[in-house]
Amino acid sequence: MAPENKNRATAAAILPLVGGARNIDSIAHCMTRLRLGLKDRTLVQDDALKALPAVMGVVEDDTYQIVLGPGTVARVAPEFEALVAEQPPQVASAPEELAARGAELKAARKAANATPFKLFLRKVANIFVPLIPALIGCGIIAGLNGLLVNLGWLPGVTPALAAIASGFMALIAVFVGYNTAKEFGGTPVLGGAVASIIVFAGVAKITVFGQTLAPGQGGVLGALGAALLAVYVERWCRRWVPEALDVLVTPTLTVLVSGLVTLYGLMFVAGEVSTGIGHGANWLLDNTGAFAGLVLGGLFLPLVMLGLHQALIPIHTTLIEQQGYTVLLPILAMAGAGQVGCAMAVYLRAKHNEPLRTTIKSALPAGFLGVGEPLIYGVSLPLGRPFVTACVGGAAGGAFVGLFSMLGDKVGSTAIGPSGWALFPLLQGSHGLGTTIAIYAGGLLVGYAVGFLATYYFGFTRATLTDLNTAPAPADAEAGEPTPVPAEPAQA
Repeated sequence: MAPENKNRATAAAILPLVGGARNIDSIAHCMTRLRLGLKDRTLVQDDALKALPAVMGVVEDDTYQIVLGPGTVARVAPEFEALVAEQPPQVASAPEELAARGAELKAARKAANATPFKLFLRKVANIFVPLIPALIGCGIIAGLNGLLVNLGWLPGVTPALAAIASGFMALIAVFVGYNTAKEFGGTPVLGGAVASIIVFAGVAKITVFGQTLAPGQGGVLGALGAALLAVYVERWCRRWVPEALDVLVTPTLTVLVSGLVTLYGLMFVAGEVSTGIGHGANWLLDNTGAFAGLVLGGLFLPLVMLGLHQALIPIHTTLIEQQGYTVLLPILAMAGAGQVGCAMAVYLRAKHNEPLRTTIKSALPAGFLGVGEPLIYGVSLPLGRPFVTACVGGAAGGAFVGLFSMLGDKVGSTAIGPSGWALFPLLQGSHGLGTTIAIYAGGLLVGYAVGFLATYYFGFTRATLTDLNTAPAPADAEAGEPTPVPAEPAQA
């Protein structure tokens, strides 16, 4: 089957299982997930969706998220959108009741699972997630260019590679401003226009608080703040400016007021905050690297579960702007290593649970590449204790990488998004590439090993192991009476 036919077939298989085109409110995708806004959650057939070969798992948040994996989701999403466009929504027999029921379910889900802080973090994540593909591409090119420069190869090509790798980062503030205004309900191009002031070379002629501004000062944090201010100024203008003058006055006042505040306040404040983040991250790893790595690696999976990991995205981006790489991501990636080790232990302990073992076999390749949702939601979290022991593995791997940071060997990533083995092409550090790769690989091995051992010996009670390894006996299969299979001893 041709790749495009395969992707369309996947989209066609998913569509009826989420209630058909009439049940779709919105369609988007990130690095690994197809994100759907649904009118009626009760129409979704979760089990049938999870059984599809291309589906690694499902996650319910503010949107219904189907985990397809990196690369695949970017190809399936357009096919899914095309199918929805080809099948206009059908008229329901009782449209008012259906709409009311869908609205009620949506409101109840939001009230139960969302807080203002989490909603704000989701908006922040939505600003940066669309930028990740460009960050990855430019990061890999930057790493390749650095390798060629160090080896002294292709001196006529390396300046071109440097320009290609650096162009996006030089203007990332504009993209952040555009996305911020779009996400918070303003005019996107006005957000981009205000944020572009930050990277304009002419700001070097402006003095604020006795200091001359530098192009790029404040970085993505300044751009985010400037565009957010522009949204509120624009809303104020829309409320008070007469309609006849709106097209002239509103954009002018929005850019002027937000621009002046950005130049004479936000750039300076955001610059100080950005510098503090860089110094703080370096101090933390230089002085408490092993402990900091243990805490960060151990708590990252719970942060993901609570949605709080989204707050780290601007921090990663700020570090990449300042230093060329983020030292936090390789440590946080160790959480995925603990998850993989945990899953391998569950596979061995659940010897007679074929459905669970099949899930693990299908999800492990993605887990090695840093896509952890299938293992989290399909294996460790439902089992309880293994989720905790997976965190222990992540803590051990994080402590390993953090220890080397204390010794002066920092390991960083030139982009955000990938983890696991997929992070290798993006690695960069304070010493040679070989040393950086060796430290990161060592952290992964420690995470795998500790996650495996902690889960194998401490991840199950006797009752849990008995339940996991219960299989129907041949004589009782029709009656549906299970027969326990002797399990290995486990600590209660």
